[in-house]
Amino acid sequence: MSADNPRGDRCPNCGGSGWEPAGSGVRRCRCLDSVRLERLIEAARIPGRYEHCDLDSYKPINESQKKAKLFIERFLEKYPRIDVGLLLVGTCGVGKTHLAVSLLKHVIHDKGDKGLFYDFRDLLREIQGSWNPVSQTSELEVLRPVLEARVLVLDELGANKPTEWVRDTIAYIINCRYNDKKLTVFTSNYLDVPKRAGEETLTDRIGARLRSRLYEMCRLVEIGGDDFRREIKQAKYRF
Repeated sequence: MSADNPRGDRCPNCGGSGWEPAGSGVRRCRCLDSVRLERLIEAARIPGRYEHCDLDSYKPINESQKKAKLFIERFLEKYPRIDVGLLLVGTCGVGKTHLAVSLLKHVIHDKGDKGLFYDFRDLLREIQGSWNPVSQTSELEVLRPVLEARVLVLDELGANKPTEWVRDTIAYIINCRYNDKKLTVFTSNYLDVPKRAGEETLTDRIGARLRSRLYEMCRLVEIGGDDFRREIKQAKYRF
């Protein structure tokens, strides 16, 4: 078992040493690429619920969803020659997270870049938990991978009650990544123009200043349609 192959797998090319024969010498074994990929996927924190998500499994059922999928495909064709992130908005169950995770997995698998997924609510809870004197982590430890990830997916932006602390935390993350030209993909159930009277907008949830910053750093992709999850559940129990 080598330091590069901590699991001790017996690779047929290198026998677990991390080096394979090459002519009269040796070279780094190709198995290390798969080990590195596994580590990148594990570090990305993609929830088990979304492990199946990729562009092939995203099945659009209306024109809006077809356009959104095509936009993501074209976006990935240009990556990493991209200087803006994405803001995927739409009602629950239209596939925003599916598309965001598909993008993230593509960046990791095909480009070998570091990526990270966080439900924004979970991130806030971890930051708040770091203030606990019993906690073994600091706020900096929680935020470092969020700020350093080459591609960050922040799911459910605006889901938390917009307290001053929440807005300050969002602002810090967005501003740091914006200034460092890091790619960020947001998803949100809140639209700029609500579908029904009385519904809150994304600006209501995160504030006008931060919404303005998102205009600078993200392309808006609005996805319409019915709830995929409801359709799947109804089909599953249809007799």
